[in-house]
Amino acid sequence: MKKSTKTDTKEKPYSCEVCGSSFKSKKNLAIHMRIHTGEKPYSCEICGVSFTQKPHLLQHMRTHTGEKPYSCEVCDFSFINKNKLIVHMRTHTGEKPYSCEVCGSSFAIKSNLVSHMRTHTGEKPYSCEVCSSSFARKNYLVNHMRTHTGEKPYSCEVCGSSFREKYYVFVHMRIHTGEKPYSCEVCGSSFRHKQYMLVHMRIHTGEKPYSCEICGSSFSNRKDFTIHMRTHTGEKPYSCEVCGSSFTNKTDLRIHLRTHTGEKPYSCEICGSSFTQKQHIVQHMRTHTGEKPYTCDVCDSSFTQKQHMVQHMRKHTREKPYICDVCDSSFTLKKTMLKHMQTHTLTL
Repeated sequence: MKKSTKTDTKEKPYSCEVCGSSFKSKKNLAIHMRIHTGEKPYSCEICGVSFTQKPHLLQHMRTHTGEKPYSCEVCDFSFINKNKLIVHMRTHTGEKPYSCEVCGSSFAIKSNLVSHMRTHTGEKPYSCEVCSSSFARKNYLVNHMRTHTGEKPYSCEVCGSSFREKYYVFVHMRIHTGEKPYSCEVCGSSFRHKQYMLVHMRIHTGEKPYSCEICGSSFSNRKDFTIHMRTHTGEKPYSCEVCGSSFTNKTDLRIHLRTHTGEKPYSCEICGSSFTQKQHIVQHMRTHTGEKPYTCDVCDSSFTQKQHMVQHMRKHTREKPYICDVCDSSFTLKKTMLKHMQTHTLTL
């Protein structure tokens, strides 16, 4: 250790020989030196974590005792240290003292600015050792690693569902509370998640940002696009444990499982008929209401189901998409072709 010979000698006379940092007291320099030596003399007797400074250990102990001595006077939230309270207060004041020199975005926390800057630099310093994916923030890597380990440490106290990230529990709870804080300004529909509302808005704007490079089909959300791509790749990642049938998406598997369980969760309030799928009860209700929303542009015939109208249109177009593999006869309906195939079976 040596005294600084720079102009700040009177204010910070003690300098670090390793990095040049200067300090007002010999004690502060000694604490700083632990960064270089790796010394952590203060250890937690409960979990064994060690620290370079005693105040840091005292703060850590509050994670075990649950003590939160710093309280917000506005909303009664409490915190284990003063710095967290200061940062929290900015949610009330709107203060964002850390600004990006590139785009002008401002942040309440310095670490958020540091992470944001990586969107400009492209830096992703946190890498996954399993699949080599890289991330701009350490917590993104931590959350990603759970896709490999299967760990879901955050659980819903109501139904027991578990999640990889704490935020997802927060959003999930709205299923139980019924809260839908995000509303569409066009039609008034409300949503549990902001992202759901943004995707919904594309119904009104007509935006379909996800396009298939193979067939040109476009989609308003990434999920539908991903499922569509499986029609080209043939991938069916969701398999039935009972009969082995596989499906392109989880919803189709869930519906299929009802053929094994016999579950029919959608019931008609008029006649008591029950159905495995919501769309089936919607179609069934038209037998009671007389509604026929699908109309033929040629002859004005109307139908309760879109598929029935498509089949009807073939009378006008003379399209016969179903072809017999044996004699090349063609048919407008699949069931008619199957019945025809039996004539060959009988002949054989």
